[in-house]
Amino acid sequence: MALREFIYLSDAKLRQFLPHPRRLRRPGALRLTTPVGGIDLDAPAGDADSARGRQLAQVVGHLEESARWFAEPDLRPGGWVWFEAPLLYFTLRDADRDLVLFTDPVPGTDPQYPAPGCRLLLHGSVRHLLGVIPVPVGGAPLVEYGGGGDSGGTPFITAAGRVVRALTGTDAPAPPGAQGVRDLLAALDALQPDLPTAPLTQGYARVTASLPATANAPRCLVASPLTVEYTP
Repeated sequence: MALREFIYLSDAKLRQFLPHPRRLRRPGALRLTTPVGGIDLDAPAGDADSARGRQLAQVVGHLEESARWFAEPDLRPGGWVWFEAPLLYFTLRDADRDLVLFTDPVPGTDPQYPAPGCRLLLHGSVRHLLGVIPVPVGGAPLVEYGGGGDSGGTPFITAAGRVVRALTGTDAPAPPGAQGVRDLLAALDALQPDLPTAPLTQGYARVTASLPATANAPRCLVASPLTVEYTP
């Protein structure tokens, strides 16, 4: 049996797939009501890791049938998508050090990745990283400056600081602004020439925002991942 190697697995997202007591069909079985429909699970095994793995397999099996490709048009916040792309991952320092960001390569820089015409920016918690060391970048400053605390000489500007706060929930319920997302992505893109080649990954994520293309930038999907794993 082939093994799967995960970079990121969100137990918090798995816990969103909660049992619905009124839909139990037999003793020892669970009916999960999820954002994409219902899933029947057998009674969990005695071992917690085995139960977690079995739940993940069944949730992912269901998402395989319902999640949309991340580059499709007309995706809405709250929907589920699947992706396959090279991803670099970053953490921030200071107040935002709990956040991990994943982004695909700058279009045209990876000859083995036929860019689908849509950028991908994933945001999650470092608590769900598994056995990897992301690239730490300078904290997300809340004012524009070019001095200490920037990332490789490329400062995050004010709008990027606002979007980081929105993604971490400290500005909730206000959604991250489109310009803030693009500023944050531009700051991360500026770091890429100094980083190793991004590994090819795949996984599932829940849509946070879908930004339309502009005259200077392609479409961008912002999402929070359930899984990020190496593509075999």
